[in-house]
Amino acid sequence: MRTSRDYIDEVNRVSAHNYEPIPVVISKGEGVWVYDVEGKKYLDMLSAYSALNQGHRHPRIVRAIKEQADRLTLTSRAFHNDMMGPFLKKLTELAGYDKALPMNTGAEAVETALKAARKWGYLKKGVEENKAEIIACENNFHGRTITIISFSTEEQYRYGFGPFTPGFRIIPYNDPDALERAITENTVAFLVEPIQGEGGVVVPDDGYLKKIREITKKNNVLLIADEIQTGLGRTGAFFACDHEGVKPDIMILGKALGGGLYPVSAILADDEIMDVFTPGDHGSTFGGNPLGAAVAMASLDVIVEEKLPERAKELGDYFMSELRKIDNPCIKEVRGKGLLIGVVIKEECGTARPYCEKLMEEGILAKDTHGQVIRFAPPLVITKEEIDFALERIRKVLSS
Repeated sequence: MRTSRDYIDEVNRVSAHNYEPIPVVISKGEGVWVYDVEGKKYLDMLSAYSALNQGHRHPRIVRAIKEQADRLTLTSRAFHNDMMGPFLKKLTELAGYDKALPMNTGAEAVETALKAARKWGYLKKGVEENKAEIIACENNFHGRTITIISFSTEEQYRYGFGPFTPGFRIIPYNDPDALERAITENTVAFLVEPIQGEGGVVVPDDGYLKKIREITKKNNVLLIADEIQTGLGRTGAFFACDHEGVKPDIMILGKALGGGLYPVSAILADDEIMDVFTPGDHGSTFGGNPLGAAVAMASLDVIVEEKLPERAKELGDYFMSELRKIDNPCIKEVRGKGLLIGVVIKEECGTARPYCEKLMEEGILAKDTHGQVIRFAPPLVITKEEIDFALERIRKVLSS
């Protein structure tokens, strides 16, 4: 029988070394629980970076993918299929937009939003051709394509990958005044995460989203919200922007839209933005495919019918309050919203990685982000009893 070490050694031989995973080899998952190849059981506190809001192998979503796989999987967009329309109708009605444009990965959806904003700027706002500017924030994470890393401020994401795509301005996060100062006649959009997840679970001040919505409207600038990680119930509301009653001009979704089974992403916007696209402007062979559409519809139904945003709010408040009671001088702060929580380790105490590795030994799978932050983001189907199970072990590790 092959061991975890065998699998890890094999990956190190045959894969590019572009990740440094926690050294566990998972072979089975169900709900909030996963098992390694030796059969050891772990509580998943990462949810595949929030792609598993509905838990591992949710029966309803598994059933949907099996039934659709037995019928039709792919047509490409050269032909219509009978699943994309119902999927986009459900999604647009839930989110309150006229139209959606389906893609596959989160990075593809971000690229789609950038293209939509630029073309809107030229056709609708009247910006001079090739002069459009998009504002983004320091410490952002929107993906890893060449264009997206062009406006990253993380040096490792950029090193060795230039030359970079022009047309972006960077401002501090959580600073509405900086946004107002950065806007020019060529500004077409402001791209922002309602909470910076990969950046360390950075939560902006109350009122920040409302203020940037006012600024962008006043200046005829599109507000693009990247809700790939924060959307679909994760923060205790259906979308993180809902906490402040803000409707972005373009919303970007991914991760949990595919229910942890299949990559599905999309942008949502009203007609005034979406009608800048004409046949041939943009596309994807797999975007809107019937298999992904079936999965996404079931994923959305689970979120709504099982009241996952409400669960995230209630259990997230409890989880965070208990984490804040842990007495360890190395803990700088506990921050987050809903079930997106970061425990920040002081730099003088080292990095968060050793804590995550110790948690793994205790049967809790979490992952460090931005060096100093332990991120806890369990599937939203988690119970209070399972959170208590995790807390008992987290206290043991974080109190030591």
